[in-house]
Amino acid sequence: MRIIAGVAKGRSLSSVAGATRPTSDRAREAIFSTLTSEFGDFLGLHVLDLFSGSGAMGLEALSRGASLVHCVEKDDSAAKAIATNSSLVQKAQTVGDFHLFHMSVQKFVEGTPQNQYHFIYVDPPYDFADNELTQILEKLHANNFFKDGAVIAIERASKSPQPVWPQGYEPSRTKVYGQASIYYANYAKNG
Repeated sequence: MRIIAGVAKGRSLSSVAGATRPTSDRAREAIFSTLTSEFGDFLGLHVLDLFSGSGAMGLEALSRGASLVHCVEKDDSAAKAIATNSSLVQKAQTVGDFHLFHMSVQKFVEGTPQNQYHFIYVDPPYDFADNELTQILEKLHANNFFKDGAVIAIERASKSPQPVWPQGYEPSRTKVYGQASIYYANYAKNG
């Protein structure tokens, strides 16, 4: 696993065996290609990576110029890997702010956020309950985690049913990468 583009391009990232299921380099590259067509580039964007695992998604955004990246991960081993990986990326002279929230996603989305985000990536374990995912999506919307024009993407097992988008989201596309499917939606401010 490596950083694909930006100031930290080519740097290898560590992952935690058994504790996480990293998004493949191929899928990550395709996701960032989709986001580049949506936003133009990452300069100045605020990114939230939920169920971060190794932190690869958030750190890829940081390498590409995001000004603010927050990763949320409760697993101790994964959080240590994120800390190690973030120091590798930050040594590449990135200017964006990075912060790891070592807590559950459910707790993170409970209250009013300190920041709003242009892009939110949600990659729960494949066995994570659909109703819990829907609750997280509802809280993200209700608690105003999104900037206008925001995009959200959810990674689920291709064998799993599609996520249920609650009110406030406009589903836009689905991409399949082997065992993983990525579901995209846009934030609907008045939804």
